[in-house]
Amino acid sequence: MKCVGKIKQALSKLDGIESLDIDTQQAHITGHIDLNEVINTIENLGYQAGYQHDLPLSGLSCGKCVSKLEAVFTTEPEITQFEVSKTRAKVTGSLTETALVALIESAGYQVPAETVLPDATAPEQTVQEPADQDQATKEQSELSPQAGPDAPPSSDNSHYFLLSGMTCASCVSSVEKAIQGVAAVTAVSVNLAERTALVQGDINPESVIQAVSDAGYGAELSEDEATRRERQQAQNTATYKQHLFNAGLALALGVPLMAWGVFGGSMMIESATSQWAWGIIGVLTLALLIYCGGHFFRDAWKAFLHHRASMDTLVALGTGAAWFYSMFVVLKPDWFPAQARHVYFEASAMILGLITLGHALEAKARGRTSRALEKLIDLQPQTAILVDPQGEREVPLAEVQPGMVLRLRPGAKVPVDGVIEQGESYLDESMLTGEPVPAHKKPGDKLHAGTINQSGSLLFKAMQVGNQTLLARIIGLVRQAQSSKPELAKMADTISAIFVPAVMIIAIVTATLWYYFGPDPVSIYMLITATTVLIIACPCALGLATPMSVTVGLGRAAEYGILIRHADAMQLAANIDTVVLDKTGTLTEGKPVLTHSHYYSDHTEHAVLTLAASLERGAEHPLAKAIVSAAEEKGLSLQSARNFNAQAGYGVSGEVNGQRVLLGNRALMEKENIDISDHQNDAHSLADAGATAIFIAVDGSLAALLGISDPLRSDSKAAVERLQAKGIEVIMLTGDTERTAKAIARQAGIDRVIAGVLPDGKSDQVAKLQQSGKHVAMVGDGINDAPALAKAEIGIAMGSGSDVAIESAQLTLVRHSLHGVADALELSSATLRNMKQNLFGAFVYNTLGIPLAAGILFPFTGSLLSPVIAGAAMALSSITVVSNANRLRLFRPGSQDNAQLKNEA
Repeated sequence: MKCVGKIKQALSKLDGIESLDIDTQQAHITGHIDLNEVINTIENLGYQAGYQHDLPLSGLSCGKCVSKLEAVFTTEPEITQFEVSKTRAKVTGSLTETALVALIESAGYQVPAETVLPDATAPEQTVQEPADQDQATKEQSELSPQAGPDAPPSSDNSHYFLLSGMTCASCVSSVEKAIQGVAAVTAVSVNLAERTALVQGDINPESVIQAVSDAGYGAELSEDEATRRERQQAQNTATYKQHLFNAGLALALGVPLMAWGVFGGSMMIESATSQWAWGIIGVLTLALLIYCGGHFFRDAWKAFLHHRASMDTLVALGTGAAWFYSMFVVLKPDWFPAQARHVYFEASAMILGLITLGHALEAKARGRTSRALEKLIDLQPQTAILVDPQGEREVPLAEVQPGMVLRLRPGAKVPVDGVIEQGESYLDESMLTGEPVPAHKKPGDKLHAGTINQSGSLLFKAMQVGNQTLLARIIGLVRQAQSSKPELAKMADTISAIFVPAVMIIAIVTATLWYYFGPDPVSIYMLITATTVLIIACPCALGLATPMSVTVGLGRAAEYGILIRHADAMQLAANIDTVVLDKTGTLTEGKPVLTHSHYYSDHTEHAVLTLAASLERGAEHPLAKAIVSAAEEKGLSLQSARNFNAQAGYGVSGEVNGQRVLLGNRALMEKENIDISDHQNDAHSLADAGATAIFIAVDGSLAALLGISDPLRSDSKAAVERLQAKGIEVIMLTGDTERTAKAIARQAGIDRVIAGVLPDGKSDQVAKLQQSGKHVAMVGDGINDAPALAKAEIGIAMGSGSDVAIESAQLTLVRHSLHGVADALELSSATLRNMKQNLFGAFVYNTLGIPLAAGILFPFTGSLLSPVIAGAAMALSSITVVSNANRLRLFRPGSQDNAQLKNEA
């Protein structure tokens, strides 16, 4: 902030500036000014400044185009920062917008003309310290809900689409590419587990639906959470029933055919009679492939037309190859050696039946993944009791507006956020905050939608309704996070993009090797091995591995009042080995009270408290409020203060009733040359008692020493012990004196304390820990500790969910308890472990299954893996992944049952 002060002082001297608002990253200036003069002034102070442009782009069709434009920006010395996608360019530098547009057009791309503004209308500059430019960018990306390429989109311009026709990770990649090609799309995330797409940008929804349709899939816009849930459930139920019916038909034909072969029946074409019999069965199998498996072939054909391959391609090739070979043998048996006249109609039917049955079971299990989120949705009632001059009447929730007075009866759910006007009661807030103990509510207290009134009748005024309630914001935040992708998922997507083509190549190579080196009948061995390779490979399991875990894990976290902004935060949180805790409001109640006092010379309690409270009356610091509250409790009449001056890290000063008053810490007294040497013992005794010593000087001499204590939260010690039991180092970081800080740390069971740190120095302390190899989570209030929260790998905001912290922190704890930190880290570890289990299972399954299908054990066993067994294994792999992810729904942070759950994995 000293840098900000220097810049503000220099700019305020320029002619024509009407208003000036500066922070560490941006300067918002209005007035009749020369922007080049502003930039030169800032740069002369040793900082960097430039225009900040955000322009839409057209003409970029692929990653090479993006790389080409990035190369142009890199070689331009007047550009200091840039971020380019196929649809937008965010550029910071000294180039004017006109010059930037010309540069983009020189590279062969366009900026829509209507978006170009005259240079004189761009008053916004970006200001950054040269040494901290990268950090400033990092802080901006982590604190802003819209910053960074992987950040979850803001709810203002995001749209949800329900998708159909997707079967595997290759489909996810195809749909994402199709949507990214739509004009004005800035970010897109497709969730295979839920068959949804979250699209950010000022888009025309119809253009997205058309792009998905052109790619061979289906899409429909989901306007709100209730509609989305209803449509998704209906879609999932219909899919489950259809798959179950199709599987029954396929197995009804396949099981008798397989039993015939297993129990000695001939599967060979040996006579005209067998030729006719198997021909009829071939026709029945063809009807089965068309009716029950037609979607595999249709989707495979669409994929072929769009120059891609998916799981449908593998199934269609495998079942189709077995049927065509068998039918060819039936029609032209003389073209084959006697030992090669074997038919495989049962393989086509059984493969189709088993894979479809697997899809049915997968769809049923998928329906359970969002159960935690659905519990939150069900919390909000559909009606409210309105109280007006006409009396009390029940009205639909959609008719409730802010300012209306509502009645809340015992046992009823709170319909909207509001403030109690009359009555007292206890409310169960457990589903919203994870806190099992009912909260006592009285007039003036806030109510949140979804919580349950236990006893008394209440009258309250509606404040936030609809999508503005805390519950609605939590649901929206969780839904956005569930659509995000951690780094593990991105790795899986990269592999999935080449997986199916790689399997097809392996199948061709396998057939070729058996043709040249296999025993007779060559055609039989070629068919079995190639078909089995195609069938056993499962991109579906690979695509479901991470989104299933993310969906369940984030929903489970929401049940415990833990709001996670992006899936990446869970992956980072799972690796945390150091937790840094702010003291005030985190370890402690955050409501300091005056507990000790010493008065010197002829100064009385009445006089000193009056002066101190009068000076602190306008301050927002918790210690100031403690002094004001103490004065009010004694009925003292406060006076107005003049020349009030707050000095960050020191205290405050001003004039009250003609007397100059200083109020602050020891450093302030030393800075102002106030002698406190005779009262050091009093200060030490206060610090040993865990109280913060506040020195008060009046007209140049020490008048009093006040001790203000912020009591330790009742559950802080137990929560710290939980963290330490997990092997996590817990550090307290505070601006308090070392004596006071250590006294609180002893009560909380914390061994390491970093005390006396000014607000702007907390991020430096976090950086030092990181430089020593620590993975740091910073826990604070989400506002005063913002730089440190941004600097840490994970920033965790404590306190009320209605705070702005919900929109900025990576993790926000709705329940104001340190147990939430331990819960968050445990849930993150469990979710990451679950993701790794799923990915390991999918990779190992394919790594072992494909060589077995190719016949690697034939030289040792003399037998090959049956395509039917391969089909069953393929279905089982997807069911295993989905079922393993659903185990997370049983996870309870801090429970001994978790150890058993871990062992079962």
